[in-house]
Amino acid sequence: MKAIVGICRILVGVLFIFSGFIKLNDPVGFSYKLQEYFSEPVLDLPALIPFALIIAILLVIFELVLGIMLLIGYARKFTSWSLLLMIIFFTFLTFYSAYFNKVTDCGCFGDAIPLTPWESFYKDVVLLVLILIMFFNQKYIEPLFPQKYHKWVIFLSFMACFAFCYHVLMHLPVLDFRPYKIGNNITANMIVPEGAQEPVYEYQWKFNMDGEEKIITNKGAYPQVNGEFIGVETIEIEEGYVPPIHDFAIEGPEGDVTTEILTADKVLMLVIYNIRSTEMDGYPAIRDLAKEAQGKGYRVIALTASGKKLQAQLNEKFELNFDFYQVDETALKTIIRANPGILVLRSGTVEQKKHWFDAADIKL
Repeated sequence: MKAIVGICRILVGVLFIFSGFIKLNDPVGFSYKLQEYFSEPVLDLPALIPFALIIAILLVIFELVLGIMLLIGYARKFTSWSLLLMIIFFTFLTFYSAYFNKVTDCGCFGDAIPLTPWESFYKDVVLLVLILIMFFNQKYIEPLFPQKYHKWVIFLSFMACFAFCYHVLMHLPVLDFRPYKIGNNITANMIVPEGAQEPVYEYQWKFNMDGEEKIITNKGAYPQVNGEFIGVETIEIEEGYVPPIHDFAIEGPEGDVTTEILTADKVLMLVIYNIRSTEMDGYPAIRDLAKEAQGKGYRVIALTASGKKLQAQLNEKFELNFDFYQVDETALKTIIRANPGILVLRSGTVEQKKHWFDAADIKL
């Protein structure tokens, strides 16, 4: 049993540290996932949405440090109870999400390892079993080194986590797992390869036949039956290939300009997913950067999901001299974890990507 507990301890501790670090690398992205959980269709806790980022930071730091506490054998009773309560909560959450198909990706490992809701649930069930083994055999969780050093290890771990979190919030995630990372070509990531798996759908046709509702299921052809047609329901039974970038489209007054932008030689792209919540401190530096870029032949554009009235107010306030285009807010949040954020594109390839705080580091 001592050996079994030792194996469980290593597996759970390493997994908690890995999972916590991946989310700590991108706390803004994890906060978006929490907002999805707090939304009305899922847990219906809209009052928590404004605090999603704070909750995300505290949760992932606690998760990471809890893994360290388990590995070094610090406060084993508190650690065991904390692990058990946390995994019970997340097992319930992932089951609820999977069973009712509420959230398509739990965010357990951020964008590094996307998991389906059922995969997340099964992973949590395995963790629950491992944690229960340790919980009922706490006597075998022995300190890794003299206990007088434990508090210092935990204190330094907390401080390191907060420092790392502050760094990624004021700049950008150190590790970028999204399809818009530096070096990626956006157009190439939007292409569906020839021969890729296509989605398979099932169609349930409803008819009123002799006063009774009948459902006829097939692959799409309209059933040749005698009866009054009521309606049809389409169900995806097998998912097809989805390219890494599938929701990116730039709309302007002249229509869709996605191809025009992604084939341009030099583009300075400013991402302002929501003007109401944008950080106004960044615009003096962005205005200066935009002027410099225009002087060097760059096409300068801003992408936003906000309306023209808010665009005009922002333009007037900071005397901005570039065009705004409409893009889906979720897509913009995926592109960069800053509001505003800055990208430099060359023929659709991301060459530079910076938080507004680092606008001065953009090389034109």
